Amino acid sequence: MSDQTIAFDWQAADAAHHLHPFSDHKSLHEGRVRIITGGDGVWLTDDQGRRVLDAMAGLWCVAAGYGREELVEASAAQMRALPFYNTFFKTSTRPVIALAERLAAMAPGDLNHAFFACSGSEAVDTALRMARTYWITRGKPAKRIVIGREYGYHGSTTLGAAAGGMKDMHRQGAALPDFAHIMPPYWYGRGSQMDPAEFGLHAARALEAKIAELGADNIAAFIGEPIQGAGGVIIPPATYWPEIQRICRENDILLIADEVICGFGRTGRMFGCETFGIQPDMMTLAKAITSGYAPLSAVMVGDRVAEVLINETGEFYHGFTYSGHPVSCAVALANLDIIEREDLAARAAVSGEILRERLHAALDDLPIVGEIRGVGLIGAIELTADRRTRRPFEKTGRVGTICRDHCFANDLVMRAVRDTMVFAPPLIIGEAEIDDMVARARRAITATMDEVRGEMAV
Repeated sequence: MSDQTIAFDWQAADAAHHLHPFSDHKSLHEGRVRIITGGDGVWLTDDQGRRVLDAMAGLWCVAAGYGREELVEASAAQMRALPFYNTFFKTSTRPVIALAERLAAMAPGDLNHAFFACSGSEAVDTALRMARTYWITRGKPAKRIVIGREYGYHGSTTLGAAAGGMKDMHRQGAALPDFAHIMPPYWYGRGSQMDPAEFGLHAARALEAKIAELGADNIAAFIGEPIQGAGGVIIPPATYWPEIQRICRENDILLIADEVICGFGRTGRMFGCETFGIQPDMMTLAKAITSGYAPLSAVMVGDRVAEVLINETGEFYHGFTYSGHPVSCAVALANLDIIEREDLAARAAVSGEILRERLHAALDDLPIVGEIRGVGLIGAIELTADRRTRRPFEKTGRVGTICRDHCFANDLVMRAVRDTMVFAPPLIIGEAEIDDMVARARRAITATMDEVRGEMAV
């Protein structure tokens, strides 16, 4: 590497030419981005040589951890054999066939058919197109409305963003007709005056009320994440999902489980719908399917929908150049080998219990901490101005941003959603690393509390 290359100002070049996702670019350019140059296990390394504990698994996805040579080798071997061919024109490749077969064997119930894309957003877009096509084929074209939830996140394509419940995305052009939203099963923020079981039923029956308002003959599908990840790790009470499934079945509405975050062990079971005891008609997958090592997503389609699409629809006018990219599929197969061989779902269940226990021990004395919750290795820490009344801070999101910045200053990656700190470390995280994560989180949250103490009821 030349001296000129070494001296290159990567931060300045980033500010000059790179438009980041989900960023206030003016604010971003007022500072300097952190350049990540390496990763190993649960650790990242930046260009200053600092090690950062990644408690977000990249972006919910690096389940098997960084630096897995098996995945690098799987990618290289497939690139040498066949770097790319499409699955249009009556062709296929061995990795895509093998992965479709494997996912059908892994997925619960009769989710026996896989449609591949590159991102969770594309998978959601595909599922919604399939749902509407299914009803058109069955002679019920009026069944077009898709119901989602407030704080739901289903990607950033226009259809996915419309199905999600992120109002800022709707405000920037992602609001569409034929989409509706109901309340989330957010017990801490919306239902703490009720018993959790009672609130779970109450939140689910908001779907029943919306169906009565819109008419079941106009509704194609209900879509929901088993746990709402980007919405703040909203974990529904145990009563919630079985009631949602009952309502969908009684009203002949397709149930789509968005497993982009929950899938492949994150909740302590292979899929979130298994954790909550439901059987969806379709299931979207991405992120941990390759541990983030290559872009890939899938829609798993149940026999009820697939048989209509296969036998009655004719041509389904939808797909992507990289649907079933052979390199991504080869990486996914190697990644699933790791997940199954190392039993990462069961490991996540055990590690998650340890993590929550140690978070309680370290943080329960801090009055800014309102709730610590989690399932498997996905969780959240609610920050509150008044723990007794659960009063939030006045300007939603400001305190969360302060805490996120203190986390990063302590070389810890946690994400702020409103004033909730969310985490989802790689599923390989060990006990010593859990202790390190908890210690860094305490330092960051304590620093945040000291900074905003004048706004708190302490």
